[in-house]
Amino acid sequence: MKTPHAITFLLILQSASFGQKPRARDIGIPFEGVTGKFNAITDVKGVEVGYSTIISGQGKNIRGKGPARTGVTAILPRGRNNNPVFANWYSLNGNGEMTGTTWITESGFLETPIMITNTNSVGVVRDAVLKWFIKTNWYKENFWYTYPVVAETYDGALNDIYGFHVKEENAYEALNTAKSGKLQEGNIGGGTGMMCLGFKGGTGTSSRVVKIKDSTYTLGVLVQSNFGAKKNLAIAGVPVGKELIDTLRFELKGPPSYRQEGDGSIIVVVATDAPLLPHQLKRISARVALGVGNVGGRGENGSGDIFLAFSTANPSAFQRENFASVNELPNDQINPLFEATVQAVEESIINAMVAAETMEGINGNKAYALPHKRVVEILRKYNRIK
Repeated sequence: MKTPHAITFLLILQSASFGQKPRARDIGIPFEGVTGKFNAITDVKGVEVGYSTIISGQGKNIRGKGPARTGVTAILPRGRNNNPVFANWYSLNGNGEMTGTTWITESGFLETPIMITNTNSVGVVRDAVLKWFIKTNWYKENFWYTYPVVAETYDGALNDIYGFHVKEENAYEALNTAKSGKLQEGNIGGGTGMMCLGFKGGTGTSSRVVKIKDSTYTLGVLVQSNFGAKKNLAIAGVPVGKELIDTLRFELKGPPSYRQEGDGSIIVVVATDAPLLPHQLKRISARVALGVGNVGGRGENGSGDIFLAFSTANPSAFQRENFASVNELPNDQINPLFEATVQAVEESIINAMVAAETMEGINGNKAYALPHKRVVEILRKYNRIK
């Protein structure tokens, strides 16, 4: 008779055989809350996500030639439908970049896709989005202006970041391949070369379904996770990082680095179909910090922790000439969405780490994957799973 422990890892092997990377729940990690069908940001109807992943070369870093370990992620709030959504954003620590946020604060609307890439590729991706608008006739007006939203985290420990490997075509690929449904996680898109809490990080996602009075709403999260110190890693409330502090250390083989433990960044995008207005979405985006803190983020000096939230409700809200009538969830009913945000952020980060695979980058630098078997043993030791 197989033990629960053996069954868990049999499921992992079966997932791998079908080309699907295991997720946190697949290895037995417990989380609170009810997920949507795909347990992804795409559970919010209309939201689409696309990736472009760049992995090439190995060995010594030769600027411009590689190795390259990077990419681009695109999030389209209403898919190919250009219809601005209410939005707002929050910065836990501002050692990072998310373009276009000044106008989001001022106008209350997100008018473009959300792009996520590496630190040095924000400019090329921003310009590519503008050209994509022209190619696709995104704005069906003679006169228009727009401020693309492009966010970043730093992948220079594994990627030839000053080789500028992200090109316009990578942004186009991410935008043009965006889809709903199941999403890949880990070493993919903008998260390809990222590290997190002492292990390999990357792209992760999750969702929650909540009922408020007689209405059911979905909230989804996508993270590009590249932050935190291993000693602070917590999974399901268990100090996993301290238990693994002397194992699988990041191997830095290149020239001396000023990188401090905890440096990195995390970009978090929250989507919901709940009828929230911009001031309420500011409150949602601020609660992201609680989910980041639950897994070990401390908003370190060297980290850019920037979060954006948008609502797909009120599809007729954006008007240039006519008055608009909108629905608004009462503030007294918003707590379930705060809780859903914290839960989905926490699970998204752990999903990114569980899916991520060990990666060797420039100069032989190596970031190790989270050891699934050891994590399960530690959670069992603390009685978080049987």
